Amino acid sequence: MATTEIKIAPEDVASAAEAHERIPEPGVVVIFGASGDLTKRKLLPALFHLEQAGLLPEKIRIVGVARRDLGDSFAKDMRAGILEFGGVTEEDPKLESFIAKVSYHAMNFDDDGGYEALKEKLAEYDKEVGTKGNRLFYLAVAPEYFSDIVDHLGKHGMAKSEEGAVRVIIEKPFGHDLESARALNADISKVFEEQQIFRIDHYLGKETVQNVLVFRFANGIFEPIWNRNYIDNVQITAAESIGIEGRGPFYEKAGATRDILQNHLMEVLSFVTMEPPVSFEADAVRQEKLKVWKAIQPIKEEDTVRGQYGPGTVGGKEAIGYRQEDRVSPESQTETFAAVKLEIDNWRWAGVPIYIRAGKRLAKRVTEVTVQFKQPPMLLFNKAAAGPCGQIQPNLITMRIQPDEGISLRFGAKLPSPDMTVCPVVMDFKYSQAFGTNTANGYERLLLDAMLGDGTLFAHRDGVEVTWELFTPLLEAWTKTKQDFPNYDSGSWGPKASDDLLKRDGRKWQKL
Repeated sequence: MATTEIKIAPEDVASAAEAHERIPEPGVVVIFGASGDLTKRKLLPALFHLEQAGLLPEKIRIVGVARRDLGDSFAKDMRAGILEFGGVTEEDPKLESFIAKVSYHAMNFDDDGGYEALKEKLAEYDKEVGTKGNRLFYLAVAPEYFSDIVDHLGKHGMAKSEEGAVRVIIEKPFGHDLESARALNADISKVFEEQQIFRIDHYLGKETVQNVLVFRFANGIFEPIWNRNYIDNVQITAAESIGIEGRGPFYEKAGATRDILQNHLMEVLSFVTMEPPVSFEADAVRQEKLKVWKAIQPIKEEDTVRGQYGPGTVGGKEAIGYRQEDRVSPESQTETFAAVKLEIDNWRWAGVPIYIRAGKRLAKRVTEVTVQFKQPPMLLFNKAAAGPCGQIQPNLITMRIQPDEGISLRFGAKLPSPDMTVCPVVMDFKYSQAFGTNTANGYERLLLDAMLGDGTLFAHRDGVEVTWELFTPLLEAWTKTKQDFPNYDSGSWGPKASDDLLKRDGRKWQKL
């Protein structure tokens, strides 16, 4: 397997980053739900990575808000999280000064007195530290608290600032169907204007997802063939080897479709299929994404597959079935696997099937996009041979989002022999080889963009509603039909019906 020869030196990576430095104004980051794992594992390590890179303002404060009375132990716990999950050492010269900027505020999310005390605390930072009224509220809480917290922020005068900018980040899931998404949008819009709202999808923070746009639009050799004339089909897979990890109550309400397809994979699909935007500004990118989603034809139930994992073996270890997981109904109809065939009815993609799938307890963890090209009209070299050289294989471009991030191109080459035998070979680019290892978790870019007011990599109200408009009828149809679950073993690649979905089109899932 060939690999890239060009390597970018660490100092060149650093200088490139410095050339595009964007440092926000002084301000306060307020994290609601700060006692949860997300803050410790992702948000604080990401903020510290920004601090290490010199991308945070010197005058910044971070306030964790949750119901438990954690006191001084919060900052210590966050410090431990930065060390454990951020790839940081005890000797880091910026660690202690950063932790000194972290504080905690205990309150119930419906406590008016708590909001008034928080408001006073933020005002003190403005006066003593010079945070200038700039606020970034991060709602890392369960969805049922979104509207209440936003309502209280508005009621207590914290949604606007005379001196600075106020913004709010809302975690997914953003609604559980079209009706609830519209209701949530309406609630939030009563308090915040759309340019203040940042609906976060951490997939868009991944370098490899952003690189899909660079791959397409910064390289002149790909865009001319990125259409129905040359592409046979597109496959997007998000496979996890783990189960639900103790999140029974959440997953019973969500399922694979709500958890992955409607948001993560639709975002990835838009980057793969959108038209070139006029610029990389938020509005221009959003408009092109919205055009793609609106061009997707209504999903037919016969073009879908749902599954639920039973007992099996994953990575050499026995795994229980979904219905045996903690706090899961023994008769659950929740899907842990979903596959959908989509059709985009526009000039570029008409007639090209887009297959997307996501599942838990599959054979391995991998997220990737595969673009399969059409075969030449006349196969001159299709001479029978053994093994993978038995017939001409289609060209593939594979974009690996995680793990082993990179891009590969499969093409045919002559096998060294007296015969004209063609074998598939792969040119492989890996991020780690070209740019070195990276401890970033994807939240760095998104947190920085939110502080700067750049919504390019965030979901817009219209986009959220149009993707729910696609999937809500399917989810409603599924509730009317009881499925015979479980229908795939843990450690497999999902139910057999998933393979049949492509087989009836004369295609198959690419080997991962």
